Amino acid sequence: MTSASDPAQLPDDEAVWESAPSPCIDVCKYKRQGRCIGCSMTKAEKDSFPHHGGAAAKREFIEALIARIAASGRNPAFWAYTYQHKCRREGVPCPVEVAEE
Repeated sequence: MTSASDPAQLPDDEAVWESAPSPCIDVCKYKRQGRCIGCSMTKAEKDSFPHHGGAAAKREFIEALIARIAASGRNPAFWAYTYQHKCRREGVPCPVEVAEE
């Protein structure tokens, strides 16, 4: 696994991606063009993620989300750190890491 700041280098482990939970980090405050201030997803994206598909679809979605967070001028490490905690709470491996700087 690698850093959230480099989505092109996220792991290829299909099992990790298959079990990845929704990128929602339970902030759920919609501002920024209808996107959540915590995870940058829209309500429709949050509702559709559990049905989003398998490992490849989840990886693609999370990579795009990390890129979206970075493009908005925010550091994706905050989201990744919180998402890691969510994965631990749910007892699943986390497909992203926080960059060590």
